[in-house]
Amino acid sequence: MENRFNLAETEPQGMKAMVGLETYIRSSGIDKKQLHLIKYRASQINGCAYCLDMHSKEALKDGESVQRLMTVGAWRETSLFTPEEQAILMMTEEITNISHSGLSDATYKLAEKYFDKSYIAKILMVVVTINAWNRIAISTHLQIGD
Repeated sequence: MENRFNLAETEPQGMKAMVGLETYIRSSGIDKKQLHLIKYRASQINGCAYCLDMHSKEALKDGESVQRLMTVGAWRETSLFTPEEQAILMMTEEITNISHSGLSDATYKLAEKYFDKSYIAKILMVVVTINAWNRIAISTHLQIGD
């Protein structure tokens, strides 16, 4: 598969806006392990090989375990993830699969158990942003190594 075009070259203002979102996320104070779980899980759901490659490398560099990355798609079946991380993974799945039913009241209430509204908003922004990145990478046929 060949890369269709480079968004930064074709539409630099659009890329600048996306980089601005990423800059906000990185400085928002969201926990790094949680950030990586969101990006990795959403990229799994969306089938974005480029993003999975990038985010697995970043997560491992920041101390995430191979075991947790390998099992994040089956997080309900393991005790490797904290209750807070489970709530985040639920949010990630429901927001990423928005057409199924969106973020449910039950999941939102669960998130409120662990996080204040500001932190929930930050989680939402990470999920929204990684979904946008996934759609850009998949639509432009961005290749691992590009």
